[in-house]
Amino acid sequence: MSDKKASLSIDGKTLDLKVHSGTIGPDVIEVSALTGNGYFTYDPGFVSTAACESKITYIDGDKGILLHGGYPIEQLAEHSDYLETCYLLLYGALPNAAEKEKFVNKVRMHTMVNDQMSTFFKGFRRDAHPMAIMCGVVGALSAFYHDSLDITDEKHREISAIRLIAKMPTLAAMTYKYTIGQPFMYPQNHLSYSENFLHMMFGNPCEPSNVNPVLAKAMDKIFLLHADHEQNASTSTVRLAGSTGANPFACISAGIAALWGPSHGGANEAVLDMLNEIGDASRIDEYVAKAKDKDDPFRLMGFGHRVYKNFDPRAKVMKQAADEVLAELGLEDDPLLKIAKRLEQIALEDEYFIDRKLYPNVDFYSGIILKAIGIPTSMFTVIFALGRTPGWIAHWNEMISGSYRIGRPRQLYTGPATRDFVPLDKR
Repeated sequence: MSDKKASLSIDGKTLDLKVHSGTIGPDVIEVSALTGNGYFTYDPGFVSTAACESKITYIDGDKGILLHGGYPIEQLAEHSDYLETCYLLLYGALPNAAEKEKFVNKVRMHTMVNDQMSTFFKGFRRDAHPMAIMCGVVGALSAFYHDSLDITDEKHREISAIRLIAKMPTLAAMTYKYTIGQPFMYPQNHLSYSENFLHMMFGNPCEPSNVNPVLAKAMDKIFLLHADHEQNASTSTVRLAGSTGANPFACISAGIAALWGPSHGGANEAVLDMLNEIGDASRIDEYVAKAKDKDDPFRLMGFGHRVYKNFDPRAKVMKQAADEVLAELGLEDDPLLKIAKRLEQIALEDEYFIDRKLYPNVDFYSGIILKAIGIPTSMFTVIFALGRTPGWIAHWNEMISGSYRIGRPRQLYTGPATRDFVPLDKR
């Protein structure tokens, strides 16, 4: 806490409020003293409220900065990999070689799911949305792992974290296989994390899997770039659920439910929906004109970002991966991807988009990659949830490991004042 104080004057009374300073970023005014004086703050969406203290991730949207444990996302994307970044989020430091090998081996040991889990899938319709299935089966993990549900036990929390990171690709791939009526594929633990996921997604029992290393590298980048993003809606949901003492599997299931909302996790799916709506490269100019018309409801999806006011630091990395995937698969002439590349060019060259900082963001490029790999749009948010799992569980563990209170937001009540009950025959 800094030596600075803030003062708030209300009806002639002055309240002194503590000011906290983080390592970097804006100072935070503690307003808990207001409650004892009969006041609450009013902050719809909590956009000006720090609900917790955290050491995991820092974002400066104005400068386009994203740090995990102090490390810029660009450096992690270039020099690290997804599982190493998972370790960083969970333990607060990058591992040495021995620590990384031990962590990777732990994850590999837990990629299988209980065979009875397959019966859970049979309760869903084949045309169920994959996120509906994921909400159910991830929450159901708590029915199988009674040995690690003591949230006060550090070892229990650690093994739960490992299990979630390890089993999410298996459950995600099982979800996809179930919706298309194909048999589930067992994980192959000699493969890397992203290779194993693609093997379980697209392999079949009749022949050995041959995972393209370029596609596996791109998937690893997608997972890494989505691993955590500070106190967003789904992460805050995980923390709020966790503050009740709920088990980690239930909390992550709550995060998946929050991510399912189109305003949060559905952005890259919206990109493909937009490309399908445009339909043909000959209509690009028509839709760009619609996007510039403030009276037209059409919006270009995947351009600009609510948090990053200048540029999305993840987008450059994702663009390179997208270019590599398209070149590897020879899809430069794919109709939808041609539309995407033309929109990218316009956004980077047209003054209208440049002036408004409507640059292509990470969702734009990840949508292109997933489409090129052959992953259906209904699975895009599942991929997001898979990648975000270490961030969710790291925030949950950080909260449970320290001092915390059950979340209890207050409200500005605008309903009827006290009134007497009127019997039914008198109304």
